[in-house]
Amino acid sequence: MKIRNLFLCLSIFFILAGCGGKETADEKGTLSNEAIELAESKETNTEQQDEMIDDEDMIKDEEKDSEEVVVQPLPQTLAELAERLPGKTEYVGILREEEQKEMDELTKHLPDISGEPSKQQLDAYYSELLAIFQQDFHGPEELIASLRFQAIGSPDIDNPRMQFKENLNVLVLLDASGSMNANLGGQTQMEAAKTAITNFMKELPIDTNVGLRIYGHEGTGSDADKQLSCSSSELVYPLTPYTQADFQAALDKIKPAGWTPIQLALNEAEKDLAPFKGEENTNIVYLVSDGISTCDDDPVTAAKSLYNSDITPIVNVIGFNIDHEGQKQLKEVAKATEGSYRDVQNAETLQDELNQASEVAKKWEDWKKKQGVSLEHDRIRNWLAIFGYDTDEERKWIDERQQVGFALQYLQQDKKLMSQESRQYLANKNREYHDWIEAEYKKLKAELHALNDGQINDAIQMLEEKYRDNAPE
Repeated sequence: MKIRNLFLCLSIFFILAGCGGKETADEKGTLSNEAIELAESKETNTEQQDEMIDDEDMIKDEEKDSEEVVVQPLPQTLAELAERLPGKTEYVGILREEEQKEMDELTKHLPDISGEPSKQQLDAYYSELLAIFQQDFHGPEELIASLRFQAIGSPDIDNPRMQFKENLNVLVLLDASGSMNANLGGQTQMEAAKTAITNFMKELPIDTNVGLRIYGHEGTGSDADKQLSCSSSELVYPLTPYTQADFQAALDKIKPAGWTPIQLALNEAEKDLAPFKGEENTNIVYLVSDGISTCDDDPVTAAKSLYNSDITPIVNVIGFNIDHEGQKQLKEVAKATEGSYRDVQNAETLQDELNQASEVAKKWEDWKKKQGVSLEHDRIRNWLAIFGYDTDEERKWIDERQQVGFALQYLQQDKKLMSQESRQYLANKNREYHDWIEAEYKKLKAELHALNDGQINDAIQMLEEKYRDNAPE
């Protein structure tokens, strides 16, 4: 009986234990499902959050890429075109190995656009490629200033400054800083300048007073000598008629040495010409420099003071083998005096520029002899100047267009750095841009010739009014 009762109790225990175990398992199963659902929900939310983060990152990346692609605007006027920094103006081929190496070096900073670049990226690419081969264009302002200078003494000129007076005085301000020792193909820049100035002086009428002032000729280019050099300027040949022996002796003393004090030279020129008032004297000043003023001074203010004095000079500026930064400053000096600026690269072009003053001096000599001035001669001379200007600028835009085209061919076919589609887009952009330049120069040429057929004074005034508004500040 006891045994049977024990067996019965054990049976009941196991049954209850089995029921209890099943209930526990069910409860555990219920909890497990709820946990799974919760985990799945959290995983879904996490995936959605990750997707949202990825989308945000993608948007940020796209915005970042968009911000990083900066497209430099192309010029809208010829004056803006002339302001662009020149690049590699000499032709670079793509056939020989050494040419390809040079092309690789010039274009190594350009991005690989062999994928699918955006229009903005292609436009930015073109701007960078164009900058590499940018030509040194000259705006109409330089030609207009040159035409105005050549019109001195013409019968229909009503500006007293531009009219011939009883006396003609020509003062040359010559940079004698150390950089004038630079080699210019067999001779230094100073040697070339001395030769050109000597030839110029010889051609002037015998009654012309000529003067030569140098600046920056003392000390050295070291910081220790800066103060000495920046305070150095000397009138080595005073304003008197030209005599070969005395002038040569003055030239022989000039040795390039130090810094470049352009303001000092202009201030001293005003003192040199003080006895020669504009009412009785036609005063012409030529400033020749191979670089920017390096003496922490203000050449533009000095130029304005000289121009506005009762000397009423005509100031022309020549940049001799000068860099773009120097050109900008010297152009500002010329602009402040309503004078001409010319950039010359060698002895021949320096001589050509000075010869223009010789022609004006010969006109003055004829005027003084009561022989009059031929308007027809002026028109022919202007026509030749316009022709020369147009020919030079045409060569530049043709060379630039072809050079960019050759570079595109090389980068696409040889280097595989762009697709055919990208190259076609860039080639079309290149053609359209240079078609615009061609059209602008043709329009200017037509305007110049039409105005040249009228009164010289009116023609120059109309050109100045039109293109002054377009000139960049």
